[in-house]
Amino acid sequence: VAQAALDNAHQQEDHKVMAMSIQFLRDDRGQDLIEYTLLLAFVALASASLFIGAGGSVNQIWSIANSHLTMAESAANS
Repeated sequence: VAQAALDNAHQQEDHKVMAMSIQFLRDDRGQDLIEYTLLLAFVALASASLFIGAGGSVNQIWSIANSHLTMAESAANS
């Protein structure tokens, strides 16, 4: 009798786990959050790559501007 009760308890527990698993797989409440998180990660990576790529150009622009200012200052002092 004790073994039958134990088997019945295990079966009920198995059914609970199966029902919870099915409910978890059908639940889509967190789907929007995951999609927005992935979109934000994509935008962040794209922005970072643009900033890294533009870093050399900005440095070059500042160097050219600095050399023109240095030439203008030396011409003004002459």
